[in-house]
Amino acid sequence: MEKANILDEQAINRALTRIAHEIIERNKGIEECILVGIKTRGAYLANRLADKINSIESKAIKSGELDITLYRDDLSMKTENKEPLVQQVDIQHSVFNQKVILVDDVLYTGRTVRAAMDAVMDIGRPAQIQLAVLIDRGHRELPVRADYVGKNIPTASQERIVVRLTEIDHEDSVTIHE
Repeated sequence: MEKANILDEQAINRALTRIAHEIIERNKGIEECILVGIKTRGAYLANRLADKINSIESKAIKSGELDITLYRDDLSMKTENKEPLVQQVDIQHSVFNQKVILVDDVLYTGRTVRAAMDAVMDIGRPAQIQLAVLIDRGHRELPVRADYVGKNIPTASQERIVVRLTEIDHEDSVTIHE
């Protein structure tokens, strides 16, 4: 059951614009950066960030995607193994000595991010790995902190954050469900 609507299309757009500016500022440009979206919604958010960065800097940022299957405890208990599994890495650029910016929709336990970091490290040694998320909902199980956050939303552990994006859900919104 939907409890609250947290972000609408305009609020998501503003958050992504702010994150794009923060990425450029923190990294003093984008020359040594690669945006890597964690599928599914993180990949779409990474594409939007890439477009915003391109419009600000007048040049394209390198990008890629990771496909991680996660047996999420907030969605189902299909298996006792709740560890995320990296299914596919689609990064066409060398990550060696680059600043890899992982992009995801919701930061929760930190397990998805850990799996994504492992996948990046398996293909090369980046200079740095940063994390950009639309929503940070807390409840970390691992020592993971986002460098760029669209919105912090403290939640109860039984609540769910639902991110909908136009590319697959035909609307942009972030809601809390009980």
